[in-house]
Amino acid sequence: MSRANTPLRWGMIGGGQGSQIGETHRMAAVMDRKWTPVCAAPDIDPDRGRRFAVSLGLDPERAYGSWQELVEGERGRRDAVQLVTVATPNSTHYEITRACLEAGFNVLCEKPLTMTFREAKALANVAEKANRKLVVNFGYTGYPMVREMRAMVQGGKLGNIHLAFAQFAHGHHSDADDADNPRIRWRYDPSQAGVSSIVADCGIHAQQMTGYVLGQRIESVSADYLSAIGGRELEDDAAVQSRLEGGTRARLWTSAVATGHVHGLQLEVFGDKGGLCWRQERPDRLLYSPLGKPVRILERGQGGLSKDARESSRITIGHPEGFPAAFANIYRDIALALKGSKPALARLPSVEDGIEMVRFVEQATRSAGKGGRWMAMQDVRAGSRG
Repeated sequence: MSRANTPLRWGMIGGGQGSQIGETHRMAAVMDRKWTPVCAAPDIDPDRGRRFAVSLGLDPERAYGSWQELVEGERGRRDAVQLVTVATPNSTHYEITRACLEAGFNVLCEKPLTMTFREAKALANVAEKANRKLVVNFGYTGYPMVREMRAMVQGGKLGNIHLAFAQFAHGHHSDADDADNPRIRWRYDPSQAGVSSIVADCGIHAQQMTGYVLGQRIESVSADYLSAIGGRELEDDAAVQSRLEGGTRARLWTSAVATGHVHGLQLEVFGDKGGLCWRQERPDRLLYSPLGKPVRILERGQGGLSKDARESSRITIGHPEGFPAAFANIYRDIALALKGSKPALARLPSVEDGIEMVRFVEQATRSAGKGGRWMAMQDVRAGSRG
């Protein structure tokens, strides 16, 4: 195998046994043979974590009992890990990601990047100083037809964009009897989840996708929060309006109490020449409505799609590609970006996206607490003040 095609070295902190997101990362990282797993610290329980890491086929010497052990164990090795995925509780992201960057590792961090805007800006500066890549896992942007949507919008197919409507609404937290379920309870505990629940958990996926597709940053937000289930300290439903820098208005509805909704992630964009609609439950299909003409169904794998959509697709038309494949596109693009590919780097969700979404959560929460008052955002670029 040529050096250019040699897989890079990958490890993960968190995502232990029974973790749905951990298993998705493990499948995605190796799908295109761009990465080989070399180390892990998968569990808060050291012995359980080591056993699980060894069961995955890792060298026992690199099956670590804690994230601190992983950082110290990999630091300085000639064959040290090159990318660490951080898939731990939100409140730990800052400390772990900072330590990994300072140790010389590139990082893919689960969203939200941090609990506060200040922490997020600090991490971006640490990554810049260390000359390491910091990517936030807004994994839904890996879907080929989301990338096609982006290419069409930014290529002018829809003309001037007036409005975007995004939603990420499910009904899995609708039962008040689940109050003591630990998989649900932590999401409404401010000490673990931060200042927001459903907006920080699901809403920022849809909001970031809006900005990714449109290529526009947020100028200000106005929000209304609802805690539908009694006893919850944080919101389980929210509606957020945004004014974007390009003049577009964006609307977001996100919910955990939309009974009957299974997943409910979708994005619609409307311009003066047409509209687009993508739904994650039918991810290979994009509905295109050119002004004054019949609706067209664009399918992943068909001819005439953008280069980004084509390069993000693996199998022929008619055979669905799913969630792990979208994540795999993130991993493939990180590997290509580390080898110098500018197109791959441009396809990735940026650290500025991660910073913006942390600020979005903070300002939406402040707005909701002040009856929906419009709240200004701040500069999200690494190195800027704010």
